Amino acid sequence: MKSLICLIFFLFIGCKNSSDITEPVNNPQAPNESIYFPPNNSDTWETKDLNTLGWHSSAVQPLYDYLQLKNTVSFMVLYNGRIVLEKYFGTQTAASPWYWASAGKTLTSTVVGIAQQNNLVNLNEKVSAYVGTGWTSETLAQENLIKVNHLLTMTSGLDDSLGDDVSPSNLKYKADAGTRWAYHNVFEKLQDVVASSSKQTWINYFNANLRDKIGMTGTWIPNGNDNIYWSTARSMSRFGLLFLNNGNWNGTQIINKDFVTAATNTSQNINLAYGYLWWLNGKASYHLPQTQVQIPGTLIPSAPNDMFCALGKNDQKIYVVPSKKLVIIRMGNSADGTNFALSDFDDSLWQKINAVIKP
Repeated sequence: MKSLICLIFFLFIGCKNSSDITEPVNNPQAPNESIYFPPNNSDTWETKDLNTLGWHSSAVQPLYDYLQLKNTVSFMVLYNGRIVLEKYFGTQTAASPWYWASAGKTLTSTVVGIAQQNNLVNLNEKVSAYVGTGWTSETLAQENLIKVNHLLTMTSGLDDSLGDDVSPSNLKYKADAGTRWAYHNVFEKLQDVVASSSKQTWINYFNANLRDKIGMTGTWIPNGNDNIYWSTARSMSRFGLLFLNNGNWNGTQIINKDFVTAATNTSQNINLAYGYLWWLNGKASYHLPQTQVQIPGTLIPSAPNDMFCALGKNDQKIYVVPSKKLVIIRMGNSADGTNFALSDFDDSLWQKINAVIKP
């Protein structure tokens, strides 16, 4: 019971009180309205009537029914920054935090980009220059091949079959860095790179340079070998909105546009559907975690080709669609009883979303 109380306490560190959560403000505007950003010091948020967008209100309830059937707790759709749909299931509310799982990898890659623009990190520098040698079990020559960029792109060459432990004894050579794509928890070493180069804790640097600048709430919670980010769905939406607007938050460039472009486009020639810890739709082929099989076709066929997304265990989702000015959030338990970040659920969900948004 004591550990449960401590966990609940930590989950609400950095989160606003529920009294700060206000109902969205309905403010319909012309179709060519500028992108909207909610204020940093409040969760008051403008909404957009879906009827003014030509969307189909009759398809909303079937979408909600499907989401509820598939163990969803939070679902949001932003159009150009304004809330069009927002639905909570069970005991979840706008003030309730939930875990991002691997969708939070994109938070890590973004902060690495911020550290780069602050001249603290060089993506082409070897990781050992920041964390010291001996952080793997490889030979020094093999280890020195691994650059920051390889951790951002999942091409470290380390053996991905050994589990999530990132202690040196568990980080073993499989291939030269840059020659093999494999989904691996070693990306978390990027947080050590930022901490070392900034001479701050990872959490302090993250909070000051990303979280607080866009009005997010939430905190990192240790979970075994991982640090897992917890926040409300609205905070997750803020992060998606930052990327929808090319790293600019209400006139302030939080992360430079060139990094956003690199992060949300193919980062290497092995897995075309992977950027800097972001998944990419509309590519000719893709690889899934824990496999070296190249699968022909696009990642989520029913979704727009220009969509990029953050995907986490048990179907945590951030979908960003620049061509449609959309940010879509799904939080919850596993849709189909498995813990995969990507599954047939994504395509089925997009079919339901399309029934709402397509004329």
